[in-house]
Amino acid sequence: MAVEELQSIIQRCQILEEQDFKEEDFGLLQLAGQRCIDEGHIDQLLEIIQNEKNKVIVKNMGWNLVGPVVRSLLRNEQEDDKRKCHFLLLDLLVKLCNPKELLLGLLELIEEPSGKQISQIILLLLQPLQTVIQKLRNNKAYSVGLALSTLWRQLSLLPVPYSKEQIQADDYGLCQCCKALIEFTKPFVEDVIDNKENSRENEKLKDEILKFCLKSLKWPLLTAQFLEQSEEAGDDPLKCFASEIIGFLSAIGYPFPKMIFNHGRKKKIWNYLEFEEEEDKQLSESMASLAYLVFVQGISLDQLPMVLSPSYLLQFNMGHIDILLQRTEESVFSKGLDLLENGLLRIEDSSLVHQYLEIKSFLTVPQGLVKVMTLCPIETLRKKGLAVLQLYINKLDPQGKYTLFRCLLNTSNHSGVEAFIIQNIKNQIDMSLKKTHNKWFTGPQLISLLDLVLFLPEGAETDLLQNSDRIMASLNLLRYLVIKDNEKDNQTGLWTELEKIENNFLKPLHTGLNMSKAHYEAEIKNSQEVQKSKDHCSLNVGREEIPNMPPEMQLKVLHSALFTFDLIESVLARVEELIETKTKSTSEENMG
Repeated sequence: MAVEELQSIIQRCQILEEQDFKEEDFGLLQLAGQRCIDEGHIDQLLEIIQNEKNKVIVKNMGWNLVGPVVRSLLRNEQEDDKRKCHFLLLDLLVKLCNPKELLLGLLELIEEPSGKQISQIILLLLQPLQTVIQKLRNNKAYSVGLALSTLWRQLSLLPVPYSKEQIQADDYGLCQCCKALIEFTKPFVEDVIDNKENSRENEKLKDEILKFCLKSLKWPLLTAQFLEQSEEAGDDPLKCFASEIIGFLSAIGYPFPKMIFNHGRKKKIWNYLEFEEEEDKQLSESMASLAYLVFVQGISLDQLPMVLSPSYLLQFNMGHIDILLQRTEESVFSKGLDLLENGLLRIEDSSLVHQYLEIKSFLTVPQGLVKVMTLCPIETLRKKGLAVLQLYINKLDPQGKYTLFRCLLNTSNHSGVEAFIIQNIKNQIDMSLKKTHNKWFTGPQLISLLDLVLFLPEGAETDLLQNSDRIMASLNLLRYLVIKDNEKDNQTGLWTELEKIENNFLKPLHTGLNMSKAHYEAEIKNSQEVQKSKDHCSLNVGREEIPNMPPEMQLKVLHSALFTFDLIESVLARVEELIETKTKSTSEENMG
């Protein structure tokens, strides 16, 4: 019945001129064709399409049959012979139909599905789509751009595989699609290369390919995790995709050195105005992704001029590193850590001159590392952030270290980070006293830095528990200075400033310890009384209420806090004892 209905529609249309075809004819043909496919009459449908008498009808209306054929293929319900007929029918329609109408029809089909069917339909239609675009005589650049943006938009709905197992399983087909997308794009890249006249249409085609490459650098490549370098590079489809994208950029006249090193500068590098306007907003992450792929993954690294110094390369990568560290996704900011580490390992210790810190990113990047160290939920990345920050400190010259320490002490707002910086200050003072005299960690410059260390932010009211790491590090530094620097020599300037240190740090710390211990001892007494009554109650620790804690746990927390105060108090007592001994010894020498 369906075949007869279709033949009836075909016969009626055969006597009409092309321009006389009506909209209802298109709809009737599609419905009849759909029924033929549903009822399994694919062979008869093939005969009708292949019939030379129906050439004009197929050219104008046949694209309406592509949807039913594709949907039937996606259902995957046919036997092998029938499935081959479906593919043959699809190929025939691509060959015979109006390419302009067919292009729009194929793109509409690509936009239809969701979930795992996205990759299935893209893999099915990429080859037909390529063929259709190559048949177009006009506006090829526009058609390529429309196709690439549609494909990218649909693929961006898929999750990027994270682990080696996910990459190999490729459940959502993203890796297969990336490989197929490269093959889809290659002929159009070759068109750009082969066109030596640089016509306006060719420039437009180049711009469309450039836009696609930049989008691909941002997604999926910015969030993609790549297999370890030791593993077979050829087994990593996303790395292969990245390599091809960078190759496309170079082929169309945008080699990566030109893009990375000119990004953000006043020099114009884009021919297309849209790229200039969107550079700061959209391209920063694409450029950061490109820098990571080149310097960390080593893709096309041989294109880099050998004359560039490691510090020069680091300078240009710092902006990219800053962009990566600002992102909150582990897969992105970890690339920032890797890129920074890669750049720093090329540089000798203490050779990065302090003038680099006048560049904004050289101060914002270490602040980004602090965020990773303090906010990242993954311990390995927190530790890596700490290790990379230490590496960064090691590469700076003495004035650079001094400047960075001041910056981080003022901005980190984290006791553990401040303790880490104070330990580094101590190390620099030790080197200056033992090896080479360094004006930045002795005398007036050091005293200015110690003003940020040897004080309590809120005086005696400072939360000692919350700031315990910083306070212990400060006391240990002060103890070291008292032991290593004699009042007579006063190389560090400590003894001149001793009265100020006592007033701003030691005395308020004494008062604060007494207040804190009294508070926690009262809390312990209260908790013990509650324990007798078998009730639960809330507890204030570090000015924050911890509700509904069992009394046994409360006591454990409170005793831990008291232990911390006792530890601080013992170090404080030792420092004051050392100060008294040193000043008494000096007084006796002066009297003698």
